[in-house]
Amino acid sequence: MNFWSAFVYLILTWTLIQALLYSISRAKNTSKKLPPGPKPLPILGNLLLLGDKPHKSLAKLAQIHGPLMSLKLGQVTSIVVSSSAMAKQVMQTHDQFFSNRTIPDSIRALDHHIVGLPWIPVSPLWRNLRKICNTQLFANKMLDANQNLRRKKVEQLLESVHKSSLSGEAVDFGRAAFTTTLNLLSNTTFSIDLADPSSKMAREFKEMMHNIMIEAGKPNLGDYFPVLRKIDPNGRRRRMIKYFGKIIDLVETIVQQRLELRKSTESATKNDVLDTLLTITEENSEELNKNQLYHFILVSLYYLFHFQLLLVS
Repeated sequence: MNFWSAFVYLILTWTLIQALLYSISRAKNTSKKLPPGPKPLPILGNLLLLGDKPHKSLAKLAQIHGPLMSLKLGQVTSIVVSSSAMAKQVMQTHDQFFSNRTIPDSIRALDHHIVGLPWIPVSPLWRNLRKICNTQLFANKMLDANQNLRRKKVEQLLESVHKSSLSGEAVDFGRAAFTTTLNLLSNTTFSIDLADPSSKMAREFKEMMHNIMIEAGKPNLGDYFPVLRKIDPNGRRRRMIKYFGKIIDLVETIVQQRLELRKSTESATKNDVLDTLLTITEENSEELNKNQLYHFILVSLYYLFHFQLLLVS
C-alpha cells in the first residue's frame, strides 16, 4: 500500500512539474508577441491582481502598462483595452480580426454560443444575422414605423409624472425611465409591456434575466482553467441551462401566440420585430430557422435588460 501511494505521488509530482515547465516555455515563446503586462505567477497567473473590484484594478494596471496590456488569468491569456482610441482600433478598424472572442463557459448552455450573434465566428450565419439587423431591425423604415409608439410611451411617462406631482408623491426618475424604455423596446419587439408588474410573464422574464446577469457576471473557474469546464465546478452552466430554457419557453409561447394570430386573420401583422423575424423564417428557413430565432431574441432581450439596468444605476 505504501509503495502504491508513493508511486501515485511521484506520478502526480512529475505531471505537475511537466505542466509548469510547459507553461513557462510557452510563455517565453509567446511573450514577445503579446502587449506588455504584469508578470504572472505560476498556475494562478495575474488573478490575484484583480481584487474584489476588477474594473478599478484594471484601470490602475493600465496606468502602468498602457492602454493595451496582456494578463494571464489562470491558464487563459487575456488582452485588456482601456482607451477609446485603442477600442476603436480593436472594435472598428480591425474588427474582423478580433470578432472571434473568448466564450464564457456559462454561455455554452443550450449551445447558445453556436447560434447567439455575439458569440458566433464570422460565418454565413453571422453574415445573415448581421444583414437582418442592418436591413430590417435597425433600418430607418423600422424607426419611422415606431414613431407613434415612442410618442405614446413618452406621453404615458409625462402623465404618470403629472399625477405624482398633483398628489405630492415623490418620483423615482430612474425607475420611471426604466419602465418607459423597457416597455418601449419590448413593444417594438413583441408589442407587449415587459415592465408591467401585473403580468406573470413580465415578472418571470425579469426574474430569469436578473439570474442570467448574475451567473454571467460572476467569476467562473472554468473560464480561467479550461481543464475544469467538463465538471463545471461553480455550477454556472447548469444554472444557465435552466434560466436560458425558461426564457426560451417564454419566447416560444409569444411566438406561438403570434403565429396563431397571423393564421386567424390576414390583418394580424403588428409590424414589430417579431413579425419581421417570423416573415424571414417563413420565407427562408435556411436564412433563419426557429432555433436561431429563439436565441436571437434571447440575445436581444438580454442586452435590452442590461441597458435598462445601466440606465437605472
